[in-house]
Amino acid sequence: MNKNERVFVAGSTGMVGSAIIRNLVKQGFTDIIGTYRNRKPAFEHEAVRFFPLDLMDANQVAGFYAEQKPVYVFDAAAKVGGIVANNLYRAQFLYENLVIQNNIIHQAYVAGVKKLLFLGSSCIYPKMAPQPIKEEYLLTDKLEYTNEPYAIAKIAGLKLCENYNLQYGTNFIAAMPTNLYGPEDNYDLQNSHVLPALIRKFHEAKVQNAPNVTIWGTGSPLREFMHVDDLAAACVYLMDNYNENQFVNIGWGKDISIKALALLVKEVIGFNGDLVFDTTKPDGTPRKLLDVSLLTSLGFIPKIDLTDGIRDAYDDFLKKYINK
Repeated sequence: MNKNERVFVAGSTGMVGSAIIRNLVKQGFTDIIGTYRNRKPAFEHEAVRFFPLDLMDANQVAGFYAEQKPVYVFDAAAKVGGIVANNLYRAQFLYENLVIQNNIIHQAYVAGVKKLLFLGSSCIYPKMAPQPIKEEYLLTDKLEYTNEPYAIAKIAGLKLCENYNLQYGTNFIAAMPTNLYGPEDNYDLQNSHVLPALIRKFHEAKVQNAPNVTIWGTGSPLREFMHVDDLAAACVYLMDNYNENQFVNIGWGKDISIKALALLVKEVIGFNGDLVFDTTKPDGTPRKLLDVSLLTSLGFIPKIDLTDGIRDAYDDFLKKYINK
């Protein structure tokens, strides 16, 4: 990528989009644009401008591309949530994600964007996929039911990129991140992912001097976690170094049980009580570890280990949600 050409980061108010913007700024990109729907992001830098835009509105998105003429696009826009949100708002997760990504990808084609990266999710893979999960396992078996609508939308997005490349000769690549955490995460206990939910639970239990913290499920599922700044670095790296139709897994290549994760968060936060596992709650997919051999072969290695990453996420949580 030319650092002086315009870069559009869709989803720039979210955890992933804001991390990509921070990475681009750090690397010296001079013309970065993002969008917001309700509240303008607090991030300020001379190289970054934000515009109001409803990504659900095809006419607005078309007008935005025509006026701003981005050369590169990072599509990190999505309606996201954890097990509870995915299962409760099934129609919304399917419909809204389809509309958002269709608008961004199609209008990028119409506007003649030089290159686009679409971000999906590791939930696109079958519930019982062999481990670690290779890119080739897509569509080989049934999905996990609790997040099936979100997964189907993301599969459609990566297939949209693949087939626009085949039919129109675009350079639209796709990446599938593992479970993410870090600055700008969502700590709402009703719709957050497991790691930020644990950070909030353990913090509140510590403040209240509670005797224990309840963890959903058995604690046995295995999950892989990646700091969002590592993901952002990988995305920018792929935009600079990858032009194939095959989507790419992005992760650490290592996993941890939910129980071990909870113990690690407990240690970082300094909570002295016990863990209680509510086995009436769903575990979700038993294991989800990405095979990252393709990413590694391209020369990218993540840098932020889980303990340091949780410390960073907890510091962000304290600054933005507790000490504001």
